[in-house]
Amino acid sequence: MNDRLAWGILGTGNIARQFAAGVNASRRGRLVAVGSRTSDKAQAFGQTHHIPTAYGTYQQLLDDPTVQAVYNSLPNNLHHEWTIKALRAGKHVLCEKPFAINLAQAIEMFDVAQRHGKVLVEAFMYRAHPLTHAIQQTVNSGAIGEVRLIRTSFCFKVSQWQANIRFNPALAGGVLMDVGCYCVSFSRLFAGAEPSQIHVIHHRHESGVDDIAAGTLVFPSGAIASFTCGMSVHADNTASICGSEGYIEIPIPWKPPASGATYTIARSTPPKMENPTIKSPSPRETCTITVDGDLYGLEADAFAASVFDNAPPFVSREDTLGNQRVMDELRRQIELAK
Repeated sequence: MNDRLAWGILGTGNIARQFAAGVNASRRGRLVAVGSRTSDKAQAFGQTHHIPTAYGTYQQLLDDPTVQAVYNSLPNNLHHEWTIKALRAGKHVLCEKPFAINLAQAIEMFDVAQRHGKVLVEAFMYRAHPLTHAIQQTVNSGAIGEVRLIRTSFCFKVSQWQANIRFNPALAGGVLMDVGCYCVSFSRLFAGAEPSQIHVIHHRHESGVDDIAAGTLVFPSGAIASFTCGMSVHADNTASICGSEGYIEIPIPWKPPASGATYTIARSTPPKMENPTIKSPSPRETCTITVDGDLYGLEADAFAASVFDNAPPFVSREDTLGNQRVMDELRRQIELAK
C-alpha cells in the first residue's frame, strides 16, 4: 500500500463525500482518516466511505502519523487556518476552492508549504480532467484562431438557504467565492494571461451575500471574458471560447463526466454582405473524451503524481495567486456597491 497516497479528509460535507468516493475509485490514493467537529459525524462518514479511522476534532487527524496528505474541504473561512496547521504537521494539502479569503492569506499558505517542503494545490477538479487538457490542446493548435471572447456560466438554485454556508457572510460565503472563482479560473486559463481590467455587478441576497453576479475581464491581448454566476437562479452552465477563425462549445465544463465528455469546434456562417452564396454554417466537429476513472479520483491521482513523481501541480502557485488577485478585486467592487 506504500505506492498509494494516504489521505485524511477534514470535513464531512457534500464536497468531502464526493472526494472520498473519488479517492476510493482512484489508482494512487487510499483513505485512512476523517476529521469532523463531532465524533458522531466522523464515525458516520467513515462507515459510509470505508475509512478506518474517524476523529471528532480536526487536530486529531493532523496528529495522525499515518496521514500523508490532507484534503481541506472546510468552509471558506477555515481554509487558511487549517491548511497552515496541516502543512506544519508535515502533511501535503489539497485545499478546496476558493483557496483563501484574500491574496495575503494565499501567499502565506504557499510560503508555509515551501518552508516545510510540502505540496499544496488548489482543488479546481475540472483542471485535472482530460477534457480540459484536450480543449487546451485544440486552442493552442490554432484551430479557432486567436482567442477573442470567452463566455462562462455557473448557476444553481438553493431553496433552503438559511443553514447553507454559502449564504453566511461570516464564513466568506457568496456566489463569487463559491462558483464565480471557476469562471475566473477558466477565463484566465484560456486567455493565457492576467486581466488588465475587471468589472462586476451583482445582486445582494437578504442574507447579506452576493447571490447573483455578472462580470467582465479584459486581457492585454484585447480578449474579453464575460461570466455569470448565481445561487438563486437557473442557467445553462456552459462555456464557450470564441476565436477569430471559429469557436468551441463546452456543454459541461465544470464537472465533466468520466464517460462521454464532449466539446464542439464550430464556425459561424459569414454575413451575407460578405458572401451571399453561403447558406449554411460550416460543419461542426464534436470531440468526445472518455476516461477510466472518477472525476475526483483523477484529481486525487494528479495530486499524488505531484507528491510521488514531482509532477507539476495541475494548478500552480502562480495560477492560484493570479486567481486570488482577481477575486480580491471582484469582492472589493461588490463591497463598494453595497
